[in-house]
Amino acid sequence: MTHTIHMTAGLLLITSIAAAQPSGKEILDRIDQNMSAESRYVKSKMIIHGPRTSRTIESETWAAGESAFTEYLAPARERGTKMLKLEDQLWIFSPATDRTIQLSGHLLRQSVMGSDLSYEDMMEDPDLASKYDAVVTGSETVDDRECWIVEMHAKTEDVAYQKRKLWVDRQRFIPLKEELYAKSGQLLKKTELSDIQQHGSRWYPGRIVYKDMLKTGSGTEFIVDEISFDVEIPEYLLSKAALR
Repeated sequence: MTHTIHMTAGLLLITSIAAAQPSGKEILDRIDQNMSAESRYVKSKMIIHGPRTSRTIESETWAAGESAFTEYLAPARERGTKMLKLEDQLWIFSPATDRTIQLSGHLLRQSVMGSDLSYEDMMEDPDLASKYDAVVTGSETVDDRECWIVEMHAKTEDVAYQKRKLWVDRQRFIPLKEELYAKSGQLLKKTELSDIQQHGSRWYPGRIVYKDMLKTGSGTEFIVDEISFDVEIPEYLLSKAALR
């Protein structure tokens, strides 16, 4: 009888733990609820920490669906540079040359203005659940927050990173740390998300640090100065005409 009671209690404990732990897909869905939106406006600065010096680039971005328009505001030599993403296509306008060029293929892997982000990173769809299968592999504390460890594997070949590993805040369902891998298993980049702020029903990081593991330097900080979700965006902004 005692043995049976112990077995029953053990099974109930395992069942309750399993019920408390969401599936990988449920976690990705909750992350998407935080990070994705029908549309958004972001005013930000990118601080690039090179081997010797650091520099800051300021910009504004309007995004809707898989399209986004970015205009660089500072420093003076970058002011007026514009970038337009229309689904899987990317154009850049340079005021210095008065030319618009389209980036494709291997050019998308180039660094954005010397930062730890590539143009391919900028092209990534923030909707994770549609791109990756996920499984919860454990738990760990990050910045005094209990996190689920989630491993993600791409459903298709047309994504920048075939494998990703996330440390996801259990309560707020926002990643606090991420590792990005090539198909070979090589670690390519790390990101750290902090200054988590609440915007209505969603949580969003105010600061993200990107580190390209193949580059020197201390990484690139992305600081959100202003952000608004589900905003109205003039149709012309998400067209090639806006580049000029």
